[in-house]
Amino acid sequence: MNYQNTLAFAQEQDQNDPLHHFRDKFYFPQVNKQDAIYFCGNSLGLQPKSAQMYIDNEMYKWANLAVEGHFKGEEPWFNYHELLAAGAARVVGAKESEVVIMNQLTVNLHLMLVSFYRPEGKRFKIITEAGAFPSDQYALETQTKFHGFNPDEAVVELYPREGEHTLRNEDILQAIKDNADELALVMMGGINYYTGQVFDMEAITKAGHEAGAIVGFDLAHAAGNVPVKLHDWDVDFAVWCTYKYLNSGPGGTSGVFVHERHANNPDLPRFAGWWGHDASSRFQMKKGFIPMPGAAGWQLSNAQILPLAVHRASLELFDEAGMENLRAKSEKLTGYLEYLINDVHVGKDVLEMITPTDPNARGCQISILVKQNARELFNKLMEAGIIVDYREPNVIRVAPTPLYNSFEEVYRFSEILHKTLEAHQ
Repeated sequence: MNYQNTLAFAQEQDQNDPLHHFRDKFYFPQVNKQDAIYFCGNSLGLQPKSAQMYIDNEMYKWANLAVEGHFKGEEPWFNYHELLAAGAARVVGAKESEVVIMNQLTVNLHLMLVSFYRPEGKRFKIITEAGAFPSDQYALETQTKFHGFNPDEAVVELYPREGEHTLRNEDILQAIKDNADELALVMMGGINYYTGQVFDMEAITKAGHEAGAIVGFDLAHAAGNVPVKLHDWDVDFAVWCTYKYLNSGPGGTSGVFVHERHANNPDLPRFAGWWGHDASSRFQMKKGFIPMPGAAGWQLSNAQILPLAVHRASLELFDEAGMENLRAKSEKLTGYLEYLINDVHVGKDVLEMITPTDPNARGCQISILVKQNARELFNKLMEAGIIVDYREPNVIRVAPTPLYNSFEEVYRFSEILHKTLEAHQ
């Protein structure tokens, strides 16, 4: 695409954008009595305007039906989680039976590790990316300790080559091959939260299986951001949150994928709970756990209805927009951001983009390493009404999301960035 560093070009792109009207379906925070330029959907997505209606529906049922709301009225709470399965499956490329919305991300990651990190004999190692999000690091560390291993030996962290910021795919695949005899699990993020690098999940899964290992992903920064085909890629399991690109509220609920070859195996070890028990006999209150078929068999407690209601509102917007359409816009929007950052003249030596330039290796996010006065630059951007994200020691993460951000906002961001850099020369 031939980009231009002009307001007229940005506005023309918005006029021709078939998804542009979706921004009217969200609330934007205010800065200086104006809508902020919100490029922080990789941390917390905006609130869909329809979320309140979905919550109010459940509050009405609670007020008027109380406990009877579990079984009476439209959409009883007993099987409310089933209303979200199809939409969630479309977001992550799964069969409806392979997904369930429940709990929160790290709880679900631990539940998956109980079932899928099964060290045996000399196979005890886990491969992951260095600098994974802390929750993943802590989960892998404590799970290996739980099995009696030293995490420094059991968790193999993959680092970029010297002088580089991101992992090369060939190095990941080689590491899997080199550790094949001792490898029990490959567990990585679908996208690295810090650099914004999208990993080749299909190739990693294939290599992990060839090595005799189980393969799982944390899709916290991938779900709702980039196309994912968990079933077709033959991934064993995955987890994700819904409060980032999936716009389902702070601390929102989480999703789980379990491939059908595992999901329909009642003998697979797991930590069981009441809501994962066979629904037809659940209220008989008998001993002896009989798992629900599919991913639903990993549920613990009855569903958190209010967070599910918010997520339902968001999933309907994703269904309306379509992941393919969102991805097509995202590539153009992020490409425009990259173009404009590269077009800066004053202070250009201060900035370094550490996100891959290959559109297939990134999503909405571009991470900018700021070599001087990073925190000061971040503060100035925020004061100017641009909400972005700062990560220590000196990275600003900028994430224009296609569901509610515009080309004009990207242009305005670049204008303010350039003026701010110029003022510090």
